[in-house]
Amino acid sequence: MNDLMNMTKALADESRVRVVAALSRHEELCGCQVVELLRLATPTVSRHMAVLQSAGLVQSRKEGRWVYYALAKDFPVHLRAWLDSALADAEEIQADRLVLEEIVSCTVQDLCRDQKKRKEEAL
Repeated sequence: MNDLMNMTKALADESRVRVVAALSRHEELCGCQVVELLRLATPTVSRHMAVLQSAGLVQSRKEGRWVYYALAKDFPVHLRAWLDSALADAEEIQADRLVLEEIVSCTVQDLCRDQKKRKEEAL
């Protein structure tokens, strides 16, 4: 019962559902790609990813200075099917798919450099 409660709490946030939907279509995404998709601050995205990991829905791996996220190997099959079906026509998810195609076409190095530049310009 505790696992179920943790999963449902983790999915009670639109940003986290968007991340799970994105990871459903992409084997893995770098943290900077998730930041770009959600257009949220890096610490906010890190917190969302920690919640998803704590619920056992997402796993991460570190490669140099990059953190990559993927759906957990034991992500519940029925939950994934339900989410895929429930979100199939969601406008936000369809928009995310288009944005993600552009995001994943860039190298993570270029993406992080662009994010850093935008952040500096905003100051």
